[in-house]
Amino acid sequence: MHLAVAIAALVAAVVVPSSSAAADDNQVGIRLLEAPVARRDDPRAHMYIVDHLSPGTRISRHFEVVNRTDETREFEIYPGAADIRDNEFAFGSEREGNELTSWTTLSTSKGTLGPGESLEVEATITVPKQASRGERYAVLWAETRAAPDKHGNIGAVRRAGIRVYLSVGPGGEPVSSFDIGEVTAARGADGVPRISALVRNTGERALDISGTLNLSSGPGNMRAGPYRLATAATLAPGASGIVVAALDAKLPDGEWRLDLSLASGTVKHQRDFAVVIAAPGLSMVAKVVENWWTWVGPIIGAVLVAALALLVLVRRRRMSARDVDGTRYRPRHR
Repeated sequence: MHLAVAIAALVAAVVVPSSSAAADDNQVGIRLLEAPVARRDDPRAHMYIVDHLSPGTRISRHFEVVNRTDETREFEIYPGAADIRDNEFAFGSEREGNELTSWTTLSTSKGTLGPGESLEVEATITVPKQASRGERYAVLWAETRAAPDKHGNIGAVRRAGIRVYLSVGPGGEPVSSFDIGEVTAARGADGVPRISALVRNTGERALDISGTLNLSSGPGNMRAGPYRLATAATLAPGASGIVVAALDAKLPDGEWRLDLSLASGTVKHQRDFAVVIAAPGLSMVAKVVENWWTWVGPIIGAVLVAALALLVLVRRRRMSARDVDGTRYRPRHR
């Protein structure tokens, strides 16, 4: 049983840091210390290593490992394989490697840290000249193992990591983009309304979809939110996935206006919908009501410009006709 617990801890998921804090599972902390200047406005680049390299080039990034325990611990730092499966960033088993990990070297692979102490590590990724075009994924892991207890039980292995999204190919970076598809609202058997949105990656790089939504113009002109996505998605190029936000169970049934904002780094989309929250068991498809001006506005503008041009032309012709009539038929006075 204790062995099973240790194995479960060993394959624990990466702890995802916020943009302002280190990844932290109360034992292992890890955070990226720098991001490319060109990505200073990209929140993903402050959490993960997200970059594009041409074959034959390299990058270096510094990160920090922190001992969050109250005892001195040995830490091992290493790159591990990763991939995107079933709309999730999936980690390789134990110390499984891949092509990207073979390109990655670390300034140190071990460190002994006292309580609260930290260790700075430099990761260098060197892309071979013959590397093929495409995006690769990996994780930079920091791992520590608790000592066996007095009964001889195996100490649990804890680890946290930083994701790596590396695009390889000549020229500029491939485009990142996505579309928001069908949006539905349904109140579950637990009474909680949930908003589900279909998102499709229309670009050439993987995306981590996050977002918020707000409700307005509800029954009695109520407003609610913002709500964050309860489930997110990591989408490979060309993939589609569902993201879900759980709302307040106390929200009354009825019609609402939904403001949905989704983003992956600097790629952002906002859409407005007319949505109906109904009794449990009824799923309602939201109707798009947003951005109507983006297509109606130009049409109206073009019509107005054409009408104005026609009016000016008619006025000029009338003035010209009056001048001609006056010249040809004006009576002479003697």
